[in-house]
Amino acid sequence: MNPATRFKVANNPGDFARIAQMADIIWREHYIPIIGKPQVDYMLEHFQSVPAISLQVSENMLYYIIMKQEIYIGYMAIQKRGRELFLSKIYLFREYRGEGHGKAAMEFIEEKAREFECDRIALTVNKNNHLSIQAYLKMGFENTGALVTDIGGGFVMDDYRLVSILKYRPCDAAGNSPV
Repeated sequence: MNPATRFKVANNPGDFARIAQMADIIWREHYIPIIGKPQVDYMLEHFQSVPAISLQVSENMLYYIIMKQEIYIGYMAIQKRGRELFLSKIYLFREYRGEGHGKAAMEFIEEKAREFECDRIALTVNKNNHLSIQAYLKMGFENTGALVTDIGGGFVMDDYRLVSILKYRPCDAAGNSPV
């Protein structure tokens, strides 16, 4: 794991506001070319505003702020769903991509999945988000099919569902996994 990468649990309105600010920048930069400004505006308001994040957290979604030392560089959200850990969101500012922070975040997510006794990690990704799809496939995720989800406002999310089965890690006599 990149030693410069840290993960801060987001659990208060100040954290939610910081995430909403990051989402506003990252989503507009990344998603407007893919899904257009009207849908980005709608999704930011309905899914990445302070009230929306607060509601998601109250429904057991765990948000983390990704930091490089003391600098806020992105965020992610996960939720345990039975034996599956759902990776709802993972975003980094453009200038911090390629420095190993995304890899560190994925290692952190895998650790959380094991901690929650999940045997797989699942996510959805827009069908036209080609770079992200390639990155997930390279990490060992498998495309399990298409999903079209009506999100209201006349918009749909046209995604693929990707799943990564966690590899078994043997434990020592004390039950400790070599992480």
